[in-house]
Amino acid sequence: MDGVSRIDIVCNRILRGRPGQPQDDTYCGLTIQLNSTTYTAAMKIRTARSDDLEAVKAMLTENDLPASDITEDLLSDFAVAEDVDGSVVGCVGLERFGAIALLRSLTVGGTARNAGLGSRLRAHAEDLARANEISELWLLTTTAADFFARAGYVVTNRGRAPAELQASKQFAHLCPATAVCLKKSL
Repeated sequence: MDGVSRIDIVCNRILRGRPGQPQDDTYCGLTIQLNSTTYTAAMKIRTARSDDLEAVKAMLTENDLPASDITEDLLSDFAVAEDVDGSVVGCVGLERFGAIALLRSLTVGGTARNAGLGSRLRAHAEDLARANEISELWLLTTTAADFFARAGYVVTNRGRAPAELQASKQFAHLCPATAVCLKKSL
């Protein structure tokens, strides 16, 4: 980039909680030095709370993702990214079905895009899944198959998904039949 002399991205993870139920926050900072001016932005990835419900639903709706089935109960397996002002700028969720889960609702708001936040949210969800002894993640996407394939997800026939996933609202009603189905073993 013209005039950029240095870019630093730093992430620190702070774990608090019980095994299988991590309460963790990830703080990520981005520093760009452009000529003689330094710009800094910080993000925090944390477990979603009930008071995040409306912000999560709004973000999903703004990005043309299903939000009608998001409830406070489902938020317990969601993470949100917030900026320095505390505004929610990204989210991701898991919907558990025993030892498998649906990775869902991964989105990053426009102002926070193209800085790696989507990858950090995906990795956060995968870490949460591993901590809860989930062995396989499945997902449906209409726009991000390449993004997930770069992270080791494999395109698979939607009809091969376990029955409990196929019966979920995401599979059965909310995501179109044209959505690409991917899975990843953890």
